[in-house]
Amino acid sequence: MQSSRRTRQSAPHGAQRKTAGAVQGASVDPEEVEKFAALAEEWWDPSGKFRPLHRLGPARLRFIRDKASDHFGLDPKALKPFQGLRVLDIGCGGGLLAEPMARLGATVTGIDASERNVTVAAHHARASGLKIGYQATTAETLAEKGQVFDLVLNMEVVEHVADVEAFLAAAASLVAPGGLGVVATLNRTPKSFLMAIVGAEYLLRWLPRGTHDWRRFLRPSELAAGLRAAGLDMVDLTGVVYNPVNDTWRLAPRDLEVNYMMAAVRPPAARGRKAQASSD
Repeated sequence: MQSSRRTRQSAPHGAQRKTAGAVQGASVDPEEVEKFAALAEEWWDPSGKFRPLHRLGPARLRFIRDKASDHFGLDPKALKPFQGLRVLDIGCGGGLLAEPMARLGATVTGIDASERNVTVAAHHARASGLKIGYQATTAETLAEKGQVFDLVLNMEVVEHVADVEAFLAAAASLVAPGGLGVVATLNRTPKSFLMAIVGAEYLLRWLPRGTHDWRRFLRPSELAAGLRAAGLDMVDLTGVVYNPVNDTWRLAPRDLEVNYMMAAVRPPAARGRKAQASSD
């Protein structure tokens, strides 16, 4: 798997410090955090800088809802199908995904390395009458505290971290035994360079120039290998394709050339280990 390590910007493993409103850790890239923190006030403007995420939201939510419902045996048509699930949204930004998870009934924790993003997210949740636990912290810090969740969301984050392997290891460790993780990112292909860099940032100007670095995009095989090394087994993979005619995104399992999402599970703890733990 290609590593995106930047040693000059990485803190010692396990360390967490704050610089200019950003939490730093082993996988946090301060420059990437600052890019999004500078746009924090626009998170909830559907016509603003985060318009692509607003438009992408329904497709992301559909995949997450269906995979979680299948995995945990939930009724996706229920009013609050995620009732009782502990959900972690890593790199939550302004809360665009954390809020729908809360509305589906989940107990949601949202974390982001930018204090500014967390402040915006918490304010919007309160104004919307939603209870979401937002924290300016890192996946590594939660992992060191031994926290685990039923469902861990890692959406459009991995292409922005300083150390991919360290980040995936920390994020995967937060998935409880028998739990589910969902990752969304971009493939490293010629088409993704044309669409996500040239098209989205320079021609259509959907995103500020420099939002993405094509060299940091991960091929599905690289992402699956990183998750497998961290103890998660891939169970599903789908592309996400934009339709310019009706300005919508759809799931496309056979088209992984640009955007894609992957679902992976942590096997349940062995019965023998459970019995031994209880006897101890």
